[in-house]
Amino acid sequence: MRQLVGNLREGVYVTDLDGRILDANAAFLEMFGVASLEEMKRYNAYDLFVDPEQRTRQLDVLIRQGAVRQFEIQIRRPDGEIRTMMDASTTVRDPDSDEVVFHGILVDITDRTRSEEELSRTLSLLSATLDSTADGILVVDGDGRIATYNRRFVEMWRIPDEIVASRDDSRALAYVLDQLQDPEGFVRKVRELYAAPEAESHDELLFKDGRVFERYSMPQRIGGRSVGRVWSFRDVTKRKAAEQQLVHGAYHDALTNLPNRSLFTDLLSRSIGRAQRRESYAYAVLFLDIDRFKVVNDSLGHLVGDQLLVAMARRLERCVRPGDTVARLGGDEFTILLDDIDAVSDATRIADRIRRELRVPFSLGGQEVFSSASIGIALSATGYERPDDLLRDADLAMYRAKALGKGRYEVFDTEMHARAVALLQLETDLRRAVERDEFCVFYQPVVSLRTGRPIGFEALARWQHPQRGLVLPDEFIPVAEETGLIVPIDRRVLREACRQLGEWQAGFATEPPLTMSVNLSAKQLLQPDLVDQIARCLDATGLAPERLRLEVTESAIIDHAEPALAMLGRLRALGVRLDLDDFGTGYCSLSYLHRFDMDTLKIDRSFVSNIGDRGQNSEIVRTIVSLARNLEMAVIAEGVETAEQLALVRSLDCEQMQGFLFAEPLPAGAAAAMITAKARW
Repeated sequence: MRQLVGNLREGVYVTDLDGRILDANAAFLEMFGVASLEEMKRYNAYDLFVDPEQRTRQLDVLIRQGAVRQFEIQIRRPDGEIRTMMDASTTVRDPDSDEVVFHGILVDITDRTRSEEELSRTLSLLSATLDSTADGILVVDGDGRIATYNRRFVEMWRIPDEIVASRDDSRALAYVLDQLQDPEGFVRKVRELYAAPEAESHDELLFKDGRVFERYSMPQRIGGRSVGRVWSFRDVTKRKAAEQQLVHGAYHDALTNLPNRSLFTDLLSRSIGRAQRRESYAYAVLFLDIDRFKVVNDSLGHLVGDQLLVAMARRLERCVRPGDTVARLGGDEFTILLDDIDAVSDATRIADRIRRELRVPFSLGGQEVFSSASIGIALSATGYERPDDLLRDADLAMYRAKALGKGRYEVFDTEMHARAVALLQLETDLRRAVERDEFCVFYQPVVSLRTGRPIGFEALARWQHPQRGLVLPDEFIPVAEETGLIVPIDRRVLREACRQLGEWQAGFATEPPLTMSVNLSAKQLLQPDLVDQIARCLDATGLAPERLRLEVTESAIIDHAEPALAMLGRLRALGVRLDLDDFGTGYCSLSYLHRFDMDTLKIDRSFVSNIGDRGQNSEIVRTIVSLARNLEMAVIAEGVETAEQLALVRSLDCEQMQGFLFAEPLPAGAAAAMITAKARW
């Protein structure tokens, strides 16, 4: 028996009631860290208890009950280490001596206790983590039964406690299906994952009430083997709504809520693709620009301007068919994509409908605002491959409509594009011409009808193009005015004209002294240093100010009335003479004409050219001459080309005239020869 007990891994001991060690096996000695029984007998077992009172409680139980009892105790070994033991002991009475002793078996459970404590801490941490996460977590075992879940899972899925507490996955699944937009897809995905235990998954779930969950699923593994599945659910409803709002904002105009350029271009790309795949498919783009929108902003303010844009957007939406797209490109520009049309008449019918709709005034903050739009139409029949090309051509057609009178529509044709390309090339060449000083000045005589001799010249710009030769003003002046290049061109003409007149004045004695007329564009008229420029030219050439005549069109003055009138006053103070050019072609009122304080009225060539062989249609010329007389202004008739026109203007007592009948614009040398010859008409 001693040999058998000696081989046990558990500690076996015998003590008396006072705690003295009477006998023990090797395992017991090893547990206490002593080498022999004799050494162990020096210790009292009760003194090794960490909790001395436990001894009293344990003794009481053993003596009263006598049966084998188990106790978990902590002992302090002689080396000071504390170990946890499971003590199974009982009282035994010696029949010979009637002495009571304790027999016991001791098991060291220190490591097991520590593992259990660590496991308990881990489980507590896991439970706290699950309950604190914002995601709903569900864990099922290999048989599909619920193993564990957190509180968030129950809240997110709104599952009654009794269902989830049943641990029956099928009951919980049946409860949630009614909440989903696609319950069949949900079940199909669950079955697929249960059939593939090692598979992982991530997808989205859409609820009938508008919620959106992200669903993650991955296998639960123990020892490299799948034993269940972990489901994680995240409520991303707010994030998805924010993303949708961002996407909407990226592709829609903030003011009108219409599609913006990006979205419109994308939709147009799709229409182009359909047209390339389907021969029968056709579409059209309408490009709209609100006429005189700047007037609304300047007069009523940008707030009312924004209200007009919103109201315009709503009206345009009413004018199109379901499936068509109205977009705002920016500013006061709108576009419309007409999808799947049969003919160009479908597009023009929509354009007519828009024009009719816009005839009704807008009521904006108690203010009635009338508006119209210029519309350009581009058709898919042209065979476009890029959205930008189609928008470009619709834009060109819109500008054509605006140039022809606004409030109308024009359908794009290839000639418009050719003109646009030519115009762009002309602008490029014009900029180079300014840099390279390719401009020269021609001079057209101003003839006295009393003497028949030149009394002055009008300086006219000519462009000596390196490839095209001499380019006339009618071709390049409008582009120069639009681009602002007219300012440096006008300065060049002014300097050269003053220099040339100074040279003629020094070389030829004429009576009266020759004058030089120079045209001022609207942009040059508003240049703040204009007076200084002219003063420097006069000083450099020695010209008397009254020898210089500045010609200004009435439209240039009316468009910027107050600053233009102020500049004319400064020029008048300088001493130069002022002529009103193209009189009668604009909308000058008599009150303005009186304020202009001009020296001369120039009758536009359009009135003179309408005079017939027998003086027909001469009433306007007669009226202008009479008006000039009453205002004590001189009169120059432009465009005199026939003897009949000459006879009429002479009979109306015009003092001066210009026209091809006398001479076309001449280079400086030819003009000087005319002065030398003292030509007379």
